[in-house]
Amino acid sequence: MDDGCVLIDHTTITYAGSIEEAPASPSATVTRVPAVMPGMWDCHTHFTGLTTPNIDEAPRIPHVLAGVRSARDAEAALSAGFTSLREAGGYGVFLARAVAEGTVVGPNIYAAGSILSTTGGHGDLHSYPLDWVLDYETSGGWLSICDGVAECLKATRKQLRRNAKVIKVCASGGVMSEIDDPVHQQFSAEELRAIVEEAARAERVVMAHCHGTPGIKAALDAGVSTIEHGTYLDEETAAQMKEQEAILVPTRFIVERLLAGGRESGMPEYAYRKLVEIGDRHMQAISLAHEVGVTIALGTDIATSGADSAVPWGANGEEVIYLERAGLSPLEIIETATANGPATLGPQAPNSGRLAAGFDADIIAVCANPLDDIALLADPTNIVKVWKGGSLVKGS
Repeated sequence: MDDGCVLIDHTTITYAGSIEEAPASPSATVTRVPAVMPGMWDCHTHFTGLTTPNIDEAPRIPHVLAGVRSARDAEAALSAGFTSLREAGGYGVFLARAVAEGTVVGPNIYAAGSILSTTGGHGDLHSYPLDWVLDYETSGGWLSICDGVAECLKATRKQLRRNAKVIKVCASGGVMSEIDDPVHQQFSAEELRAIVEEAARAERVVMAHCHGTPGIKAALDAGVSTIEHGTYLDEETAAQMKEQEAILVPTRFIVERLLAGGRESGMPEYAYRKLVEIGDRHMQAISLAHEVGVTIALGTDIATSGADSAVPWGANGEEVIYLERAGLSPLEIIETATANGPATLGPQAPNSGRLAAGFDADIIAVCANPLDDIALLADPTNIVKVWKGGSLVKGS
């Protein structure tokens, strides 16, 4: 819309529309910007404090050090125009409290707590003795091993005890885990259903890490709300996602970044081999989901700290470039980064992601219209102002 206007009263938008039809506001402070849009959402992130993409390093990082690094990462995301994050495992449950109380400057964080994994699954550290991995969890780490319905229920309840806003499970093998195969399903149907049902009792939804088709199918059958990555999505599972209104969070950013960085990015050799194997198939899955009409939400899988790391915070906006390559239009991409974000939280969704009366005043100003050039959103310097909850946190 040309000559648009957004009015804010404290933390809430009171009007969004044509400036000619805006209510009189003689005492309002006026800010003129080239283009304005809702603050963006990154729906798959990890606050880990890692400086390399090798998750085997996680137990070697003191929790306090990881927290300090993560605080810096949160500020970088906010400066890039991301006013809300869904964290898929990491220290986000704790960082969210620090942000909410004003101790740390950062986006709104809706975190999963620890990642739920089977023994030997994607959330296990295969090169360590199992007892060490279990000790890492009990000492405050972000990986939770659970087998059988009873353990899955308890692991879910532990995350709810941390005030997790979403539950994260690994329903297939992964790339960064050493021994498992991304195609293979992890967790049984009974275990997945137990996790989904327990989360639902607390009005939480489940996000499922899935590469292989069997894991995608099992997760959907169990009732998960979002599929993360979705590499081997096929026509049948894509149709099921659309029918169930499940959301795909594809995370192409991490694939592109690590393929470009190659072995020098810090990936173990086994991870690099698996990444190369899935690379093309992953992009095809995003295109298929779009063609079928599956709802897509932007996510990056950012997990490393520091501007010089392989997948750095602050570069979250690069995902828009890869979504465009997959066939999405600029308007569709903006929807993945805004309106579709809150839906990934189910009942925990805030009034966010839209410029409309009654919605949270999480707003960004861009140096030009991103509908004309969606790649503008990939560069934080193009985000000239950021308002979070009605407060200006970037720009002047």
